[in-house]
Amino acid sequence: MTTNDEFEDVAARLDHYLLEHKQRRTVERKEILRQIYLIDGHFTATMLHELMQGHFQVSLATVYNSLDLFTKLDIIVRHQFSTDVVEYERFSRNQTHHHRVCTECGTVKEFSDVKMRRAINNREFPSFHTTHFSLYLYGVCKKCQKKRGFRKKKM
Repeated sequence: MTTNDEFEDVAARLDHYLLEHKQRRTVERKEILRQIYLIDGHFTATMLHELMQGHFQVSLATVYNSLDLFTKLDIIVRHQFSTDVVEYERFSRNQTHHHRVCTECGTVKEFSDVKMRRAINNREFPSFHTTHFSLYLYGVCKKCQKKRGFRKKKM
């Protein structure tokens, strides 16, 4: 969960961007952002839209447009773990984590690894400045291994 200060900082950054680029500062965008800061973890546009319907009416198109803008501003991160579902989560440079994706059932589990983070942070690329990163590992989860009788293969 995040603090109100984090939300206010991000909302101020959004307002600054909208003013600077002569875009409308709408109540809908601010409410969508507020709802995102109440969600702990991944979410889809449809899930966000449905959560809002109980207290704030907003179109699904407005949700998608806002998510595109928030992604552009590094407020949220867009993930596409499978070909049919796009998920989002709040962006944080301080909380780098990675994802294990089961190719059988689609389950996504987050994990963090200090050694990997250090290795990537220490890696320099010519003509490229790394600002943040995420790693996706695809494989078969323990539950699906048991169901399908999979054996772990060495890479």
